[in-house]
Amino acid sequence: MPSAAPTSVISVALVEDNAGIRRAFQRLINETPGFSCICVCDCGEDAIREIPENPPDVVLMDLHLPNMSGVECTARLKELLPSLHVIIVTVYDDTETVFKALRAGASGYLLKRADPEKILEAIADVSKGGAPMTSEIARKVIETFQAPAPPTTDDLNLTRREQEILELLSKGFANKEIAQRLSLSFDTVRWHLKQIYVKLHVRSRTEAANKFLRTRGSSTP
Repeated sequence: MPSAAPTSVISVALVEDNAGIRRAFQRLINETPGFSCICVCDCGEDAIREIPENPPDVVLMDLHLPNMSGVECTARLKELLPSLHVIIVTVYDDTETVFKALRAGASGYLLKRADPEKILEAIADVSKGGAPMTSEIARKVIETFQAPAPPTTDDLNLTRREQEILELLSKGFANKEIAQRLSLSFDTVRWHLKQIYVKLHVRSRTEAANKFLRTRGSSTP
């Protein structure tokens, strides 16, 4: 297990609603030289009230908390204490949850099945400015960044008129309404839609609108 000199003890706060896991983490931290658990909370509300009163070096944060999620608690703590290091320790390993936590300000992300030594190493690492992650979480992050970028509206070779029609289509307007707004005939709108379906490789209005919204979002700075 990692150790630190008595003069450089790393203080830790726990935010975990499971009493058994709370006790296990608290015992692990307090029984390891160089680490001290100075605050234990079973909900996000308590964490926001108690942690700023005596800020620790590191917070171990569960995601599944009553009332307030760990993501929201992390974001609010970071607003109050911008330099605070938060490590998410959870059972959730889906990519969306990982990125929500990181966007909220988490500095690390571990799975609860990680070995105790890995948790202690992560606490020591993040306190020095590192960004520890369970290897499978790190792999998900890397795979996300390595994935090909979705096409933009420019990549689809849509004409200005086709983009105008898609814009209205994505807002729920019917063909007749689109024709009226763009001063086009109903048949002209239908013709443009056929060309749009071919370019987007879709077969319905809903698919066309959804793909347009995704591509438009990917081209936004």
